[in-house]
Amino acid sequence: MSAFDLVMFDLDGTLVETAPEIMDAVNDTLGAFALPLVTQQQVNDWIGHGTLSLLVQAVAFSTGSTVDAVRASQTLPDKVISYNQHYNARCGTNSRLYPGVKDALEGLRAQGVKLAVVTNKESRYTEVVMQAHGLHACVDLVISGDTLPRKKPNPAGIQACMAKFAVLPERALFVGDSSIDVASARNAGITVWVLPYGYNMGEPIEACDADRVITTCAELLAL
Repeated sequence: MSAFDLVMFDLDGTLVETAPEIMDAVNDTLGAFALPLVTQQQVNDWIGHGTLSLLVQAVAFSTGSTVDAVRASQTLPDKVISYNQHYNARCGTNSRLYPGVKDALEGLRAQGVKLAVVTNKESRYTEVVMQAHGLHACVDLVISGDTLPRKKPNPAGIQACMAKFAVLPERALFVGDSSIDVASARNAGITVWVLPYGYNMGEPIEACDADRVITTCAELLAL
């Protein structure tokens, strides 16, 4: 019998390495406005709070402006439209599942564990990435950044999953790659394990004080 009845996962940096195609779309957008491009490491460090936050930070860096000034600028809506177009074209083209992900998901489901994805990524992009990598058949529920009024680190997404499957907090696990994921799980009162290869805004994952650091999702099969 598994130690958990429900295992929830972050998407970007946990199940799928999406940063390369996100960088492609960001630089497509910056280039369209004749702005300097950004690096992969910068994009990695900006991932976590959703698309708008990432784009704002990229534009702020490229223009030498502040985040607040970019958010208040009259040209931001045009840049958002441009990014949406570019990421729609890029989404699913330059990403990959991390090692052990598919086997872990299929193995957990075979044990009767309910599986969910809880991400801050907007649903239109979540859908494309999951379709591109065949993840829909592996999970029971998907909650994106715009599914509910509040997103991580608010615990609403995790709580919605537990309510859906009538799982108590002590029987639920969240698996992520960032301090946002750890805070979300803590706010929901559940166990949280983290992976070291994702996007934690430039900080070492060990500093997040998760319950456990695992090297790959394959370790979940030893539950």
